[in-house]
Amino acid sequence: MGDKERLPGEGSVALVDRLYGEGIERLALITRHSAREFNRDVHDLVNPLTDEGRLLCRRMGEALPKGLHLRGYASPPERCLETAKLIIEAHAARRGTVRAVTVRAVESLGVFYALDQIKMWKALQLAGGLSAFVEQWASGEVAADAMIPAGDAARLILRSTWLRLQSTQEKSSVDLCVTHDMTILLLRDQLLGEPAAMNSVDFLEGLALYERAGSVWLRSTVGKPVDVSSVVA
Repeated sequence: MGDKERLPGEGSVALVDRLYGEGIERLALITRHSAREFNRDVHDLVNPLTDEGRLLCRRMGEALPKGLHLRGYASPPERCLETAKLIIEAHAARRGTVRAVTVRAVESLGVFYALDQIKMWKALQLAGGLSAFVEQWASGEVAADAMIPAGDAARLILRSTWLRLQSTQEKSSVDLCVTHDMTILLLRDQLLGEPAAMNSVDFLEGLALYERAGSVWLRSTVGKPVDVSSVVA
C-alpha cells in the first residue's frame, strides 16, 4: 500500500496473508476489538461497537484469504464477541470456511488479570493513560492486590491460546481471538520487547502465534518474530 495509511484491520490481514503464503498451516490471531463507543456514563466494558466498527469488521472478514478455516473466540464483553462474529460472517459470505458462526467467550482473552477492577481503573486514571499504566504494571508499580503480575498474565494468555490452537487438525486454520488493547500492549511489552510506553494499539490490530520449524513464534504487525517456545511449554 506504499505510504497510504492503513485502515484498522488491514495490518492484521496482511500479517495473516504473509504467514499463510509462507506455508504456515495454523495460527492464532490475537486482535483488539473493532471501533467502539466511549460513553463515560457506563462501565467501560459495556461500551458497544460503533456502526463504523461493525463496517471495519466486515471489511476485515472479506479481506482474509478465502482458503482459511476460521474459529472464533473472544473476551466476554459484547463488543469483542460481536467483532469476532461479524468477521467470521463476512469471511463465510465470501466463500471462506468457518467452524461455526457462533463465537465462544473465553475468560483468558478478557481482563481476568484485574484482581480488583475498581483499583485497576483508579490506577489507570492516575497513570494518565493506558500505555503508561501498562508500563507501571510491567515494572511492578501497580498494587499486588489489584493486578496479577504482568509476566504471569502474559504467559497465561499465550499458553491458553496455544493449547486451543493445538486442538485443531484443520490445515490453513486461524483461531480468531478477540481481546482488548491492554492485553495486546501487555503481550508486546512482556514477550516481544516492544515497551508499552512507546506504543498504542489500533482497533483490530493483532499478533500472530504460530509454529515454524519446531518452534513457537509470536509476531506483531510491524516487528520481528520472537521465539516463545519456552513460554507455552
